[in-house]
Amino acid sequence: MSFLLDKMKKIEPLFKKGGRFEKLYSFYEGFASFLFVPDKVTTKGSHIRDHMDMKRTMTVVIIALMPALLFGCYNIGLQHTRAFGLNDWPVIQMFLFGFIKLLPMIIVSYLVGLGIEFIAAQIRGHEISEGYLVTGMLIPLIMPVDVPLWMLAISVAFAVILGKEVFGGTGMNILNPALTARAFLFFSYPGRMSGDKVWIEGLTKGGGPDGFSGATPLALARLDGFDQMPSPMEMFVGTIPGSVGETSVVAILIGAFILLLTGVGSWRIMLSMTLGALGMGLLLNAVGGNEYTQIPAYYHLIMGGFAFGTVFMATDPVTAAQTNTGKYIYGALTGIMVVIIRVFNPAYPEGTMLAILLMNVMAPLIDHYVVNASIRRRLKRGRRV
Repeated sequence: MSFLLDKMKKIEPLFKKGGRFEKLYSFYEGFASFLFVPDKVTTKGSHIRDHMDMKRTMTVVIIALMPALLFGCYNIGLQHTRAFGLNDWPVIQMFLFGFIKLLPMIIVSYLVGLGIEFIAAQIRGHEISEGYLVTGMLIPLIMPVDVPLWMLAISVAFAVILGKEVFGGTGMNILNPALTARAFLFFSYPGRMSGDKVWIEGLTKGGGPDGFSGATPLALARLDGFDQMPSPMEMFVGTIPGSVGETSVVAILIGAFILLLTGVGSWRIMLSMTLGALGMGLLLNAVGGNEYTQIPAYYHLIMGGFAFGTVFMATDPVTAAQTNTGKYIYGALTGIMVVIIRVFNPAYPEGTMLAILLMNVMAPLIDHYVVNASIRRRLKRGRRV
């Protein structure tokens, strides 16, 4: 690494002002800061010293995603063997099959997303942010395994350009970029985001036995009732069809533990979103109304993308509420909306995506009222004194 650092330092003057490639400094700086910790320090004025810079924060999130990613690779192979009757495949072969399928999706996500961010930074003359390092990993994990790579590329471009760069780049966007990519694909190519075949590698190509269903638990609940769904243990472990990284609650909880232990994830949002969904589920169980209201309340916590969305999407520090009280309100309302969408609009059985995007828009308003309420309380205390 010292050899590479020496080489980078040697060519750095070429990219600084007056150098031959000064217009490409953003590219050089972005690549250098990705490889090494910058040596820039504050020399004057008030500042806060903290070891958790943007790069370290993004690295922690990527590490937290690894359990879901690794299990997703295994589950891709597992669902493929079940669909095609390949009962003699060992676990390692299932994992390698899934890894080979997932790797091109990750590569396309990073190539398209980082390429656009590099160009945008170059046009603006800004430094390249590390924000997309997490988004680039999230997007493949919330997509169906059989999505065509060209569709994935279009959805990534849409999310980065219209969901992020038009607002000013990392830290300025109002919508979660990864969910924006999924929403674009969901509404633009609904056949690739729903149905019984898109969740299992190979079924969309016409393979598999006749009549085999690769429906997700939420789709089964919509079509056949909750009694036809997989067992709670299967949904908790994750050996079911679904988006690559969303099926295993166990793997997601490991990631949640990492985020909470390092202080990167917000426990307030995770807790309130879970309680909000559970409370609304219990209320609908008691009140009734249609067959979907009878889905056991705790099922909402272990099926679909709820767990993944709670841990990795709703807690996005840019698009979530910023105040502590606002985080409780934001999380609770998101959990409530997830269940409402699932139960009362069966056309959108996966309510997590829509609920989080809706609350992303509402988060600034929540913080506004929380701050104003705090100001009014302080003014009242001041008048008493």
